[in-house]
Amino acid sequence: MRFTPQKPSLFGETLESLKTQIEAAGYKGFRAKQVMEWLYKKRVDSWDAMTNLPKDFRAWLDDTFILYPTAPVIDKRSNDVTQKLLLELEDKSLIETVLIRAPQTGVGQENSRKTVCVSIQVGCAYGCKFCASGLAGFRRNLMAAEVVSQLMHICRREDAHTDRAREEIASFDNIVFMGMGEPLSNYDTLVRTIRILNADWGLNFGARRITVSTSGLAPQILKLAEEGIAVRLAISLHGATNEVRQQIMPVNKKYPLEELIPAAKAFQQRHGRMLTLEFILIEGVNDSMEQARELAKIARELHAHVNCIPYNTVEGLPWKRPSVPRQDAFVEALRKAKVSCTIRREKGHDIEAACGQLRLKTEKERSERA
Repeated sequence: MRFTPQKPSLFGETLESLKTQIEAAGYKGFRAKQVMEWLYKKRVDSWDAMTNLPKDFRAWLDDTFILYPTAPVIDKRSNDVTQKLLLELEDKSLIETVLIRAPQTGVGQENSRKTVCVSIQVGCAYGCKFCASGLAGFRRNLMAAEVVSQLMHICRREDAHTDRAREEIASFDNIVFMGMGEPLSNYDTLVRTIRILNADWGLNFGARRITVSTSGLAPQILKLAEEGIAVRLAISLHGATNEVRQQIMPVNKKYPLEELIPAAKAFQQRHGRMLTLEFILIEGVNDSMEQARELAKIARELHAHVNCIPYNTVEGLPWKRPSVPRQDAFVEALRKAKVSCTIRREKGHDIEAACGQLRLKTEKERSERA
């Protein structure tokens, strides 16, 4: 489904596209840079706050654009260090954005390292069997403005209680495209969003602090490698053999490991950065020592770091996480095989922080009230 907004959002414009429209309307092109400064550096949420712009120009902006194409519905903070925003779009669709804090020794929680996990689609069409994002099906792709505005909501919230915004434009350290949706199936939006975030007139956020996660769309991995944007790449592997991977990831039928691994290797060689292999540990499915051995082979070939993630329980799905001793044994097998590896213990369970959980719960509640 394709969605056409009543008016475009400024967050989807580049400096050049905005300048072109401003000049076509009879105003001076330099106003574009002033507008971008109000958006990204001063983070205003109204036209009247743009006080150095003429009133007639502000009126034109109001007639032509909207500011935020997303509106917060729920803002939940977990008992650990996770915060989730549920955002409503113009068509009443819901998406999720998660802020994950990683406390560091000697600093307060608000000054810890912060990673923002953004969504790029409403739902997901790829049907990974362990994920809540696809349970309600795929609705539509997000536009760049709807992705960028997720990050700006986080910036505005962090600005309220941190001094970092005075030193850097962004109020967080890393951006990961690991929320709802498959980033590489919304390719044009992904690239446009990254360029807006990366631009000095935008968030001026380094591409090397942006991670794109994919379920394994091999042709788009190769295409992204040639874009000239040095993002990090994470592969949602979750199975170290085709037989196991196909049980939980239908995409593997189209792009099996024989096609995915060479594409990932080409990306790694093009950018010279260590890849990440995401591996959700599911009891009785992919937590065997045989899978650990096969995973180690892939990781060594790709010069990749493995991120093991014990399964986050989702209502309505049958999967279970392995016991802690079995998780530890899996990780230890990787380390003995000389593979760089971490295990990411669950965060945000009390606020349904797994991809799609809060959206699914809210949509169900709305449907019951209708």
